[in-house]
Amino acid sequence: MAGNDNTRPFRFGLQLRPTSDADVAADARQAEEAGFDIVLVPDHVGPGLAPFVTLAAAAAATERIRIGTFVVNADIRNVVQIAWESTSLDHLSGGRFELGLGAGHTPQEFAATGLPFRPARVRKARLAESVEIVRRLLDGEEVECDAEHHHLRGAQVDRSRQDRLPILVGGNGAALLGHAGAHAEIVGLQGLGRTQLDGHRHTVRFEPSHLDEQIAQIRAGAGERFGEVELNALVQIVDVTDDRAAGLAAACELIDGLEPQDAAAVPYVLIGSVDEIADDIRRCRDRWGITYFVVRERDAFAPVIAALR
Repeated sequence: MAGNDNTRPFRFGLQLRPTSDADVAADARQAEEAGFDIVLVPDHVGPGLAPFVTLAAAAAATERIRIGTFVVNADIRNVVQIAWESTSLDHLSGGRFELGLGAGHTPQEFAATGLPFRPARVRKARLAESVEIVRRLLDGEEVECDAEHHHLRGAQVDRSRQDRLPILVGGNGAALLGHAGAHAEIVGLQGLGRTQLDGHRHTVRFEPSHLDEQIAQIRAGAGERFGEVELNALVQIVDVTDDRAAGLAAACELIDGLEPQDAAAVPYVLIGSVDEIADDIRRCRDRWGITYFVVRERDAFAPVIAALR
């Protein structure tokens, strides 16, 4: 199934997982020097640095690289606060911020914050409302809202510095992906399935046919605007090696049910030489229209960025 735009330029993101003793400024500068387009911080309550203030430090230390959340758990945060933090970061960074939103999936984070862990269907419905409310707030509207999950009176924040601050929505399921296609600038795909009993790990859905289905779900929601939607993939494994076959076999030993032919096809596993990985990324753009790839390996992946540019 063809993707949305085989001519869109590639973008590459580096996801940091900063601990309290991390040198965020140095990490962000090194990502900028390595050719990454954006540096990203996840949102997991507990040990480690919180996303918005960490990104402010990254922005202050850099000049060009964009900054973003990947992704904020919208179900444990107030929707107006999300918009307020986002537009503040956008102004402080000179218009370099991108907001990533998700529905949350880890029960312990809800327990730690004293908030109910609602069924996935409800969390996804709340996320859909949040996306629409945040969009209006970032665009400078005063929001009155009586939706199923949000009730706001006279909510307003400063308009973002960017004309349209990009919102990424990450997650799974036809309803979530269809809504993201209709309302988000970027849709994030991870190849992950149901959350396992430990609340952290996931089943893996790395079959190309599953990704075909997800792209179709995004397209169904997006309609005529599908060509405007940027498609993103979180790369779970990067292994730059001259022995591609051995690397793929090793990855399949780590992930239950993963077959080498699937690992070689999907964007979530990038294994091989620099040129082989670059070819895989081009094939993913040709087949699915995915042009925005996020990795966690800065030094190993930098030569791939150089090869593609």
